Amino acid sequence: MKKYIWLRVIKSIISIFLVTAIVIAMVFTMINRDDVFQNDQTYRKLRGNTKTEYRYNTLESLGYLDKLSLGEMCSIEDVDRASCLDVESDDYAKAEAYWKDKGYTIGTYSATGDPLTGSKYATRDYSVVELVYKYFSKMFDFDYPNKIKDANNPDLDNNRGYYFGTDFNGVPALMCNGCEYKYQIYFNGKFPFIHGNMLKLNFGNSYPTSPGIPTIDVISKGQGAQVRTEQKYETGEVINSADNRHTLRYKFMPDHLDQRKYVDNYATVDLKTDAPSMIGTSYLFGIISLVFAYVLALPWGVAMARNKDKLTDKIGILFINLSIAIPSLALIFFLKYIGSLFGLPDKFPQFGAGNIKSYIMPIIVMTIISMPGLMTWIRRYMIDQSSSDYVKFAKAKGLSRAEISKNHILKNAIIPIVNGIPASIVLQISGAIYTETIFAIPGMGKMLPDAIKSVNNNMIITLTFIFTALSIFSLFAGDLLLTWVDPRISLNAKKGDI
Repeated sequence: MKKYIWLRVIKSIISIFLVTAIVIAMVFTMINRDDVFQNDQTYRKLRGNTKTEYRYNTLESLGYLDKLSLGEMCSIEDVDRASCLDVESDDYAKAEAYWKDKGYTIGTYSATGDPLTGSKYATRDYSVVELVYKYFSKMFDFDYPNKIKDANNPDLDNNRGYYFGTDFNGVPALMCNGCEYKYQIYFNGKFPFIHGNMLKLNFGNSYPTSPGIPTIDVISKGQGAQVRTEQKYETGEVINSADNRHTLRYKFMPDHLDQRKYVDNYATVDLKTDAPSMIGTSYLFGIISLVFAYVLALPWGVAMARNKDKLTDKIGILFINLSIAIPSLALIFFLKYIGSLFGLPDKFPQFGAGNIKSYIMPIIVMTIISMPGLMTWIRRYMIDQSSSDYVKFAKAKGLSRAEISKNHILKNAIIPIVNGIPASIVLQISGAIYTETIFAIPGMGKMLPDAIKSVNNNMIITLTFIFTALSIFSLFAGDLLLTWVDPRISLNAKKGDI
C-alpha cells in the first residue's frame, strides 16, 4: 500500500507540472502580444520611444524575452565600453555582431527627439523550452539564513541561523535571523493551525490587473478594511495597530515608527483585515453550502429509494427535474428575488462580510444547485442495490426492511458517494462562477474567466496550477477514503487478483 501511495504521489506531481507546462507554452506562444497590453492604461498613454521601452521592459518582466540596453550590449569582453556607446564606432559593431550571433535582434529607437533617439537595444525571444524552464526555476522560493545581504547591518552576519523562541503571544515558534521572514514555523488558532514561511510559491506578478502584486498574494491576502487591535511590541510600546506580526519580513531601512515597535530589522508586515481572502471567501461559502447539501440531499435521496413510486419519491423527482430543467442563471435570479422579499441583500457588499445576512441567499442558492445530483445518485445506487442477491438472502433470514436498508443497502450504496467527498470539499476553493458574479462576492469563482479576458498570463498559470493540483490530489484522497470505508477495495491489486 505504501509503495502504491508513493507512486501515486509521484505520478500526481508529474501530471500537475505537465499540465502547467502545457498552459505556460500556450499562453506565451499562442496569445497575441498586443493583447497583453489591451487593458494597460499606462501603455495607452505613452508615445514614441518611451512606449517602445515600456513595452519591451514589460514583456521582459513577464518572461517573454530578454532585453538588453545599449549599456548592457557594451558590457562584454574585448570591447571598450566608452567607445561602444557610440553606435558609429568599431567597438559597437563588434558588440552588435556578438549579440546577433547569440540570436538577438538589434533595434534602433526612432528619431523623436527624446534621450533615447538613435540608441540601440537588443531582444531575444525565449524558446518554448526556455519559457517553461525559467517559469519553473523561479516557482519555488525557499527562505534560508543567508538570503538577506545587508552591508549596513554587520551584526546580521554574526547571528545568522535558525533558533527556537516564542512569538508575541508567547507561543513556541521556529525563528530565523538572516532569512527574509522572521517566523519560519508558527502556530495559531486558524486552520491548519501550523503555518510556515520557509517555502513560498512564486508565479510572478499579476498584470495588467493588480499590477506589481504577486498573483498568490492577490488571491490569498485578506480583503476589506484594516482591523486594529491594541498590541504590545518588543520595545514595550503599546499601539493600536493592524500589524500581523507572524508575517514580519526583513526591512533594510526601518523608519522611526518601526524603531518604536521593533528591536531589529524585521519590521515589514502584512495587515489584518475584516474580510477573508478570495480563496477564503469562496471556501467559506462552498463548505457551508456543501454541508447543507449533503445533510439535506442524502436523507431525502434515501427516503426516495425506500419509498419508490410513492409520494416522497414523486416530490423528490419533481424537485430534481425542476432544478435540472430550469437554467442555473434563472434559478439564481428567482431565488435572489425571493430573498429580497424577506429583506435579504441582493449583493454581498451591501452589508459586507461582517453581517450574516450577506451569506444566507448565496448559500441557499449553492445548496439547492448541489442537491439534485446527490439525490439522484444516492437514490439510484440504493435502488440498484435493492435487487442484489445479498438483499434477497437478508430477507430470507427474516431481517426487517428497515434493517436491510440501513445496515446493508445504505452501506454499499454510499460507497460511490464517499469517493467524491474529498473532491467536493477541496474544489470549493475554486468558487462558484455564477453565484459569486450575481451576488458580487469577492471570491475565486470568476478569477479564471477574468484572467483570461484581461490576458493576465501569470494569473492564468497560477490558477491552472492550483486547480490542477487540487483536482488530482482530491481524486487521490477519494480513492484512499474509499479503501477506508470499504476494506474489500484494494488500490494495489495486481494483475490476476481479480
